[in-house]
Amino acid sequence: MVRFSEEGNMATWSLHSLPKPPTPSPGSTYNVAVIGAGAGGLVAARYLRLDGHKVVIFEREDKVGGTWVYNPNVESDPIGLDPSRTVIHTSLYQSLRTNLPREVMGFREFPFRVRKDPRRFPAHHEVLLYLNDFASKFGLVELVRFETEVSYVGLVEDGKWKVKSRRRDGGIDRDEIYDAVVVCNGHFTEPRLAAIPGMDAWPGKQMHSHNYRVPEPFQDQVVVIVGSSASAVDISRDIATVAKGVHIASRSSANQAYGKQPGYDNLWLHPMIGCVHEDGNVVFQDGSLILADVILYCTGYKYHFPFLETNSIVTVDDNRVGPLYKHVFPPLLAPWLSFVGLPWKVAPFPMFEYQCKWIAGCLSGRIGLPSQEDMMDDVQAFYASLEASGIPKRYTHNMGDYQFQYNDWLAAQCGCPVCEEWRKQMYDAVSKSGRARVETYRDEWEDDHLILQAEEDFIKYS
Repeated sequence: MVRFSEEGNMATWSLHSLPKPPTPSPGSTYNVAVIGAGAGGLVAARYLRLDGHKVVIFEREDKVGGTWVYNPNVESDPIGLDPSRTVIHTSLYQSLRTNLPREVMGFREFPFRVRKDPRRFPAHHEVLLYLNDFASKFGLVELVRFETEVSYVGLVEDGKWKVKSRRRDGGIDRDEIYDAVVVCNGHFTEPRLAAIPGMDAWPGKQMHSHNYRVPEPFQDQVVVIVGSSASAVDISRDIATVAKGVHIASRSSANQAYGKQPGYDNLWLHPMIGCVHEDGNVVFQDGSLILADVILYCTGYKYHFPFLETNSIVTVDDNRVGPLYKHVFPPLLAPWLSFVGLPWKVAPFPMFEYQCKWIAGCLSGRIGLPSQEDMMDDVQAFYASLEASGIPKRYTHNMGDYQFQYNDWLAAQCGCPVCEEWRKQMYDAVSKSGRARVETYRDEWEDDHLILQAEEDFIKYS
């Protein structure tokens, strides 16, 4: 598996600790394993195949779509700590609607048109229909090995990769050799928890939002939700339809005042939890307390690659996957190992397109990469800039404000058009309205002029 660095830095190996991998020559084609048939894996397969590579997509479920495949079942351990628990890949809850409009969310070369849900911010099943149409349009389903779990990906001689997989219906292990591996297994499956004093002895139910589906189990209960992310906002409102009381514990309330929330008789915003007691009380950092039945953690996820063995070349350290050049390539293994979709607080699908065009071009020899030394220098400079800015290591892949600068850099590497101006403006407008009008931003907007610009662009791909 990807190992955690003991020293907390990149100095566990040197640039000269293993032979340099071969450099692809222009026009080369390779056998490439893609791990995961979600949005990232599908778009990776599309661009790899356009460059002539032979692609196999490994998918543990029986459908394409990854996290967008809703599953009403939840895991055997609601908090997600038991390593032997039954793992459910998706974190979708039944009521989920996108928090980005379809114009922003869709792939550039395959606009997100209406299927069944006409709303601009559609429900999750509309996204799945869109991804299924994408897979069908570009002939990607035929590349997928469904219900096939990858248990091991590791380096072998000549810089190639052994991929060990098994059918989930009980087939035998299958060992294969690939020239390159693209990791697209997503990062919304392994829960990340807040450390709260007393949580081990607290008598109520504790669960992570990964295992939230519907509000009915919380009928007449007092629920504390930890976090202020988009999922915390959605789930708190969902549960408030049935619960006796919902209390959101947030590290920041820059846009809302603490106390009872407007429009609700049973929804409150508090500072973060200070501690919890064995009598069931939850104490907030301002000293207030409530007797609660449930603590529900909307505290994010860990990057998790249990199948990947790189001899500690790639590590996960406090949720930093690294060292990675531009969040994609480990310098010592580039371009033969790559990661798609690690950045968060982004419009994911358009970013996947740029990353995957870059990966395919590098493997084909059309696009050159800097030397290992120069890539490593770039990574170290990036990490130093985060540290100098006081940004915790766990926010390494939190892209946010500079995502479009990143996308445009990738576009320049690939020689393709930069991100559309309307998409950038629309993303910014939605971000602001989502903060200002939590309850209504999905159904009320003021950027119709940007929608018209998007529609003009979409004609090119009709």
